[in-house]
Amino acid sequence: MRRLLSLCALATTALTAVPAVAQTIAPPGQSAQGEVSITIYNNDLALVQDVRNLGFGQGRVRQEFPDVSAQIRPQTVTMTGDGLSIVEQNFDFDLLSPQALIQAAVGETITLVRTNPATGAETRERALVLAANGGVVLQIGNRIEVLRDDGLPVRVIFDQAPPNLRARPTLSVTVNSARTGQRPVTLTYLTGGLAWSADYVALFDERAGRMDVQGWITLVNNSGTEFRAANTLLVAGDVNGQQAQYGRRAPGPIRQPGTETSDRERLGDFYLYPLPERTTIANRQTKQVSFLDVAGAQAQRVYEYTNGWMGTSDQAQSAATVLRFSSSRDQGLGDALPAGTVRVYQRDARGNPQFVGESRIGHTPMGSELGLTTGSAFDVKVQPVVTDRRRVTAAEWEASARYRIVQNGRVTNVEVQSQPTYWQTSMRYTLTNARPEPVTVVLTQDGLDYGWEDTRIVSETQQSERPTSSRAVWRVAVPANGSTTVEAVFQTRH
Repeated sequence: MRRLLSLCALATTALTAVPAVAQTIAPPGQSAQGEVSITIYNNDLALVQDVRNLGFGQGRVRQEFPDVSAQIRPQTVTMTGDGLSIVEQNFDFDLLSPQALIQAAVGETITLVRTNPATGAETRERALVLAANGGVVLQIGNRIEVLRDDGLPVRVIFDQAPPNLRARPTLSVTVNSARTGQRPVTLTYLTGGLAWSADYVALFDERAGRMDVQGWITLVNNSGTEFRAANTLLVAGDVNGQQAQYGRRAPGPIRQPGTETSDRERLGDFYLYPLPERTTIANRQTKQVSFLDVAGAQAQRVYEYTNGWMGTSDQAQSAATVLRFSSSRDQGLGDALPAGTVRVYQRDARGNPQFVGESRIGHTPMGSELGLTTGSAFDVKVQPVVTDRRRVTAAEWEASARYRIVQNGRVTNVEVQSQPTYWQTSMRYTLTNARPEPVTVVLTQDGLDYGWEDTRIVSETQQSERPTSSRAVWRVAVPANGSTTVEAVFQTRH
């Protein structure tokens, strides 16, 4: 492979002498692009509009557009210009490289230039390229030779460049031109390789119950092409939609969707984030631009623990550390939040900000209540234990009928095919706190209607909330350097 790479220098030099190819290559350091506008979506998709001022003859004309995206979707290309109509278009995506040159030369004759390392004398031989599969196989006269990576200096001269290899991604369009002359032409296409996401840096002051948030647009270009001085517009939203997620056990970041409208520009169901000035987006570059800067938004740290149905543990487990805040206009971040990662920092005793965790959010409307899980608590533990599980009689089941839960406000009549079974499960949750201040743990028992026709809480040491038929939630106060126990008895019918 190093031998193939060593061919590059002379191969490139030889190409500059081939007029048919040189005419399509812009001078080094320059771009053939015109006035470029790019609309970039979250899901690796961008719309490029490139206005170039070009000269046309009359009749059928073939026009080349170098410096288009290497990931262009040719079927999405449109070209408009006064007096022009498209007849045919081709996208040449095979780019000049040592590997591409030698593979294109299979069956062709090349010139080998060898240099004697002792004398510096050069010798030249004509060689027929037989194969280039993991190595180069040549026929020189009556012998077959393999180019070896033996350190001896050798160069290759190609007689001409293959017409389908380009120094830059090139779109060629054949048009019918109604007249001769210079005119602006607008080239529009969709491309992959351009994407953006939001990144948030939050500095949390727990004592004050406040946080400062800086929001960054992180723009990535892997399209294979640089876009210079582009007017860039970012669209927050998934333009081709995504399937909803079902069966999520742990609560997501959005605890309560917002109902406030952001002041940002919108397009249909999407929010628009224009960059303030034209910018150059280099290939293989990551660029960041600030779009949100909020100081003193309300925030608090809470602890959460979710237990699966009949979950029991021999050891205490860490509660999740959750940062709760709002994106509302009053006392919140006051903006719609594009999907991205929130990284949270806190100052240590010396005043230095330290990283304490991160969490990802989806597209979040303004006014939402969020809970970001940033890590596992060191000092706050929960140990769920099934203390008893036994079958109960139908009479015991009927005795607890006053605890029946009717789902969706309706009672459904079920035809019983077999004798139902009734179970009673006793749970104990032990919550401990080694911190020097009291904490509140949001304790959730999940899965109450998983595989059961009915679940009732017949007794509990602390009043729970039932946000859904499958969940019971307790907000448990745990004293400093102390513990609290919650007990509950569930009856289920199967």
